[in-house]
Amino acid sequence: MRITELFDNGEFVVTAEVGPPKGIHLGHLVEEAKEHLSGITAVNVTDNQSSVMRTSTLATCAMMKQAGLTPIYQATCRDRNRLALQSDLLGAAALGIENILCLTGDHTKMGDHPGAKPVFDLDSVSLLYTASQLEKGYDLAGNELVGEPPKFAKGAVVSPISDSVDAQLAKMERKVMAGADYFQTQAVFESEKFIEFMERAKQFGKPVQLGVIIPKNAGMCKFMNRNVAGVHVPQYMIDELAADKERAKAGITGVEIAARIIKECRPYCQGLHIMALGWEAKVPELMKLAGL
Repeated sequence: MRITELFDNGEFVVTAEVGPPKGIHLGHLVEEAKEHLSGITAVNVTDNQSSVMRTSTLATCAMMKQAGLTPIYQATCRDRNRLALQSDLLGAAALGIENILCLTGDHTKMGDHPGAKPVFDLDSVSLLYTASQLEKGYDLAGNELVGEPPKFAKGAVVSPISDSVDAQLAKMERKVMAGADYFQTQAVFESEKFIEFMERAKQFGKPVQLGVIIPKNAGMCKFMNRNVAGVHVPQYMIDELAADKERAKAGITGVEIAARIIKECRPYCQGLHIMALGWEAKVPELMKLAGL
């Protein structure tokens, strides 16, 4: 199932994100996803997120699909050249994985193998174009594919809470021209800025999923403010998390904050993307509190 079909039918599409482990035993991850994420539309599987080496995203997506879940294959350009990226996209389609998210990827210096050579043969825009070409039955060199071409729901990322909204809108336009079918946003903590962004982004006519992180504590929020581009947690939310550390530790405050953001932003977007960051067990509670 391509999630674009649901967008086209006017459904509010909810996805959540999981990260493969640094090891070969994926059963626990799959079982947790089945237990806590079965009520959502699809599950994003990250691709060596933050440049930290993990088990193959494609293999994890295949196991998710075998378990009855709908995976979204995240493909980053950091680790593979155009040959490998095209090969993996075709491999995903061959396995029945139709939903993809095209990312440039964090630099290898950020991760646990800082000496690794980054590739970046393509970027997120040219990867979207690549997927579009494959759908037309041709590879990037103009060679015709054998048999029926793949069909993807091609996703991209945008940062609505950015220092330069104009630059983000320009990137969004380039991604639409390259073939993006839908967008997931970086984590949003400032609803008013998101709403303002969406008023300008609706010109592109593409569905946008609000990105939400369940904040765990004040320290996490301060770290994101210092280190994560395109994310800003207001001071009053940090104070809210710091006011009762036991409630925050139990996830109660974080879920309340995330649910509040979802309620405020839901009328202005076409879906939700949850980045639980290890708190997947909190997703059903968040969905309930947000009225989803």
